[in-house]
Amino acid sequence: MGYHCVVCVKQVPDTANVTGEAMREDGTVNRAALPTIFNPEDLHALETALDLRDRFGGTVTVLTMGPPKASDVLRDCIFRGADRAILLTDRRAAASDTLATSYILSQAVRKLKDVDFVFCGRQAIDGDTAQVGPQLAEKLGYPQVTYLEELLGLSDKTARIRRNVGNGWEIVEVDLPVLVTVLDTANEPRPAAARRVMKHKKARTRIELEAAAKNALPDASADEREAEIERQAETLRSRGLMLEQWNLDDIDADLEWCGLSGSPTKVHRVQSIVLTKEGYTEIPPTEEGLRQLIRELVVDHTLG
Repeated sequence: MGYHCVVCVKQVPDTANVTGEAMREDGTVNRAALPTIFNPEDLHALETALDLRDRFGGTVTVLTMGPPKASDVLRDCIFRGADRAILLTDRRAAASDTLATSYILSQAVRKLKDVDFVFCGRQAIDGDTAQVGPQLAEKLGYPQVTYLEELLGLSDKTARIRRNVGNGWEIVEVDLPVLVTVLDTANEPRPAAARRVMKHKKARTRIELEAAAKNALPDASADEREAEIERQAETLRSRGLMLEQWNLDDIDADLEWCGLSGSPTKVHRVQSIVLTKEGYTEIPPTEEGLRQLIRELVVDHTLG
């Protein structure tokens, strides 16, 4: 008996290299202005799913929601052993907060059907909220197990999981389907396999083919470009190299719950904070000591 594992992965801005162009005037993050990486804990979620498949059989489907460039993390997942990869991209989903993101992902998971496990990294480094996994479980109606350290075993439709509880651990049993968030201490992600890299390095999503055709055929008509895109797509499909691509219509999403309209969270400001002071300052437990502390923080622009 095999299990269908869905892994939600994310391409995130490299928060170690935040620049002044990271913020738009409307309060949204300008992701195009930032270098991107594979969200670290999502790699551990992927490894957990791949290990489960290797031990118990089944398939691993990876799902990412993002702009066209997010296709990069899908290829990375395929290189590491994923069986299926889906890019969920739509301009109408731009600026989605965790509430809108979890709704969109829940619609995508429902479309996949017959899902046994949904794995997510504990949190993404661009927000550090750890909200999407639990919100996704709530919308799907799945039980959730957070902070997985190890999948201890599977018996038909029951999983046994050890989870971290901060100052210790506990072992829980849960019926499938289940959503699980995974810690970076759970495992050591496997590297990309050279053979899979050589086989799948030319895998593309349709939106990537559209961009390439636009650059290669700047003077062509829309029909000529479309014909070239279809020719390339058919070639890739015949070789198993066409990555799937969905939009909000494909998953029957309610647009009121997507993008800005479905996102009550507003970002006020994005800053890169660098701590430069050496040593420490002892603060006396008095009103004057607290006033001095606040004054120093304001002068250093830590506050205000």
